[in-house]
Amino acid sequence: MGHHGWQGNPPGTEQEARRRIVEAATACIDRAGLAKTSLSDVAAEAGVTRQTVYRYFPRLTDVLSAVAIAGAEEFAGRMARHLTSFDSPVEVAVESVVFGVRAVPREPYLGLLLEAGEGDFFTDAVASGQWFDLGARILRDVPVDWASAGVKTDDDFAGLAEVLMRLFLSFLQHPSTPPVTDDRLRALVRRWIGPALRA
Repeated sequence: MGHHGWQGNPPGTEQEARRRIVEAATACIDRAGLAKTSLSDVAAEAGVTRQTVYRYFPRLTDVLSAVAIAGAEEFAGRMARHLTSFDSPVEVAVESVVFGVRAVPREPYLGLLLEAGEGDFFTDAVASGQWFDLGARILRDVPVDWASAGVKTDDDFAGLAEVLMRLFLSFLQHPSTPPVTDDRLRALVRRWIGPALRA
């Protein structure tokens, strides 16, 4: 690996190099905001040339996606804590959609791609196996009687997570006019997803 620079402390692996560039991007965004962050800023923060950054992340959007993914675990923790206050599979499913629609745009990192006008890139990232696996894990960890709703296997959790995530993405990417209220969104999801989760 060509590890020129790196503030005198070159990374030992490609993965470590990517991680450090993502950390540099996060620091730049925290300090100056997305609008004032460029690949040159990220390179300077990491102590490397722009060409080194391009080697790992060809576009600023690629860096933003990596920053968003790095923030996903923290977001998942907040969602899981929120969902534990509900006592049925139906209400957990409903609230997961509402939480996603309302929280993602305000997330300091997950909302980056939306803020950058990269909605399609954001959708492609979230509608991926990696994110569906994360959604399935969040649902599985909520202490409700999933078995009574017919959700028993890993495939069941993965399928439910995919449906719910695609649903929240559709509301996020194509909001209603006028905007749908939380109560209306709950009613819609409860009416059309709820029956699939009732014994």
